[in-house]
Amino acid sequence: MSRRRQKPGHVSHERWLVSYADFITLLFAFFVVLYSSSQVDKRKIGKLATAIQTAFQQLGAFPGSGSPTPGNQNISLDPEVVRAIQQAEQEKLRPASLPTNPPSLPPGENAADLAELRRELQDSLSAEIARKEVALRTEPDGLVISLREIGFFDSGKADVRPDALAAFGRIAQLLSERDCRIRIEGHTDNRPIHNQEFKDNWELSTARSSELVRLLITRYQFAPARLSAAGYAEYHPVAQNDTPDARAQNRRVDVVVLGKILAAPARPAESFPNAINPTSPANPETPAPSPSKPSPAIPLRGQ
Repeated sequence: MSRRRQKPGHVSHERWLVSYADFITLLFAFFVVLYSSSQVDKRKIGKLATAIQTAFQQLGAFPGSGSPTPGNQNISLDPEVVRAIQQAEQEKLRPASLPTNPPSLPPGENAADLAELRRELQDSLSAEIARKEVALRTEPDGLVISLREIGFFDSGKADVRPDALAAFGRIAQLLSERDCRIRIEGHTDNRPIHNQEFKDNWELSTARSSELVRLLITRYQFAPARLSAAGYAEYHPVAQNDTPDARAQNRRVDVVVLGKILAAPARPAESFPNAINPTSPANPETPAPSPSKPSPAIPLRGQ
């Protein structure tokens, strides 16, 4: 019996069209994504970039003025956002100058005492003030005695220089004659520091303020309750950090005279017998309870 011969199958030579169609589809999707990305709202990008820059400026990471807005310079920003940024830059880090007529002292009974203390300090530290090693100014918190690094500290060090101890002693003498609270604040410029002793400006400013507190306690016998120390690094400047002289003004330790020392709180009464133990002898009107009678014995079974 003869077998039927099978016809050879048809071989398609156009299978490459499937892969080609997939490639064209992917390429089309790729260009669609590129086109959609290029059409992002530039106005919203500008608002976002401005908000980020303003936040970093408030933290001290970016300069306060003169820095361009990141991103496209042709971005149209919201007028309210631009106005807020301009106001923030105008109010940021204005150089402080010593006024010829000092502002009024903080209200209170210690205003006259602080005014007298300022006059005494000006007479006692006239040489240091002339050399711009010490500056006096009045703020709402009180009288600020600014000890600049050029006269009291070596660069990158927290110990008071030996030749500055005499001037600091005159300040301590005048402060010891008054029962005033004192806050020691350490400040630096915006130049980063990293040496074997301090990792950053925070540690340097805090160490300098703590060193002055230690001197007032150990050498001049100040009561520790009157003193406090703080370190602000470069974030509380009195001048812009754009010139060497301005940076020298920011490298300082401020002795802030706050006013009279707070009175010690009254000690509470040691005992309140009437409230704690109403049956104590301190309250004769309350009769003592009569002693309880013993309960009668219960006979057991079998007795």
